[in-house]
Amino acid sequence: MEKVKIDEIELVLSHPDQQERAWIGQEELMEQILACWLIVAPDDLPLCPRLVGKPGMGKTTLAIAAARTLGKPVYIYQCTMDTRPEDLIITPVLSESGKIQYHASSLLTAALKGGVAVLDEANRMSEKSWASLAPLLDHRRYVESIVAGVKIHAHPEFRCCVTMNDDASTYEVPDYITSRLQPMIQLDFPEREEEMAILKYNLHFAPDEILELTLDFLQRSHEAQLDHSIRDGLSIARYVLKIRNYSPRERKLPWKDTFQKAVEQVLGKDALDIKKRSSQINRQNLANLAFLEDFFTNEKDWLEPNEDTDE
Repeated sequence: MEKVKIDEIELVLSHPDQQERAWIGQEELMEQILACWLIVAPDDLPLCPRLVGKPGMGKTTLAIAAARTLGKPVYIYQCTMDTRPEDLIITPVLSESGKIQYHASSLLTAALKGGVAVLDEANRMSEKSWASLAPLLDHRRYVESIVAGVKIHAHPEFRCCVTMNDDASTYEVPDYITSRLQPMIQLDFPEREEEMAILKYNLHFAPDEILELTLDFLQRSHEAQLDHSIRDGLSIARYVLKIRNYSPRERKLPWKDTFQKAVEQVLGKDALDIKKRSSQINRQNLANLAFLEDFFTNEKDWLEPNEDTDE
């Protein structure tokens, strides 16, 4: 348990994240976040970009990989609608001896240690929580803890970014905070070759049949402007593999049959019903959706006959 003392107040520091995640494809996104953190002159300051995209697009993975590229420890703070201002900085905790210990958040620990802080799903926080971070995110680069009664300046090597989901279950971020979270780096769906590389990286133990099924489903979903992400694809593929390995009966069925069952259980019964979901899609693209309706039909068997070893 690492501790530091600030103005006679002893702080217990958080542990850095230990996971190693590679960023595959879309190298321009990696270049953009690394450029944000670059210092180009003695009086220059790093930027704090916001990574925006649908859930499951790899925003946190990108941030972690960028921090690893710089050789910096990375500290992830998971934001929620219940996050309080003091949660972001210092939290008092009653120790076993009955004394108060002050625990630094992962964000504050990154600021003290010169690491990278990732505020994950940051737009789930309320404005009250954001206000406590305003001086840390501009040229002042410090935070104040009312609980501990200290002002803490960030290490010169401290870097920060936030991830934001593009969905309805979030708060509106105040303009004075948005102006501090610049630039916006938008994550979109990867190209076919990049998406296959991501699948192979995460599912290197999976047969080619399941990788091709997952890739085709994701790519067709992207073209139909559905929100199915690579995370959804990985969940479906993993579930297929687990069902097939657990059940002898499933091993006798074609991969496609088990895959369809997994899609319905992971994404919902109507996941393949394009007509039912058409209200979520740009009406101008409805004419191009027939191929998705054919995804699991006998009339359009898009697998080559010798690709499915179960048939």
